[in-house]
Amino acid sequence: MLDALRDPLTQTVIALGLALLFAVGAVTKARHFARFSAQLAEYRLVPAVGVPIAAAIVTLSEALVALALPWPTLRAPASLTAAALLSTYAAAIAVNLLRRRDYIDCGCGDTPVLLTPWLLLRNGVLAAAALSLVLPGTNRAVGVVDLWLGLLALGVLIMLYQAVAQLLENASVLREWHESQD
Repeated sequence: MLDALRDPLTQTVIALGLALLFAVGAVTKARHFARFSAQLAEYRLVPAVGVPIAAAIVTLSEALVALALPWPTLRAPASLTAAALLSTYAAAIAVNLLRRRDYIDCGCGDTPVLLTPWLLLRNGVLAAAALSLVLPGTNRAVGVVDLWLGLLALGVLIMLYQAVAQLLENASVLREWHESQD
């Protein structure tokens, strides 16, 4: 398993997948900065006066990670930053779940997703993927067939992530509907 994570094709696919994830996140946060700031404020972990600064730092950090991950020379610091961001998000979610504040939007994207332990699992898997990029790669040459296989694998990862995101969104809608029926 460890050897597979060290393969240059595997590392490239993971790096590009995470870069895309962080790019979409940064663009969404920048386009809807006021909404993201409000979502961040709902976590009640940053003093109100610091929320706009924290929101800007998160947005900029995600953009920088997205830009750096595709480049092998920048990949290690970018992957550590990605793992730190994902772990911070997971910690913020966990704190609010422990506070029984599961009714707030996670701030993960355009569609509201209420806090759930499944978000902790998702962020944990993504953080582990980011940390795997710190492993030294092998010197195996990547050929044309590898590139096609890598594109296919990246497509599958994107579809898998979108499926999980849709399940989380659906669960949030169902939870809100059930709560409105009580």
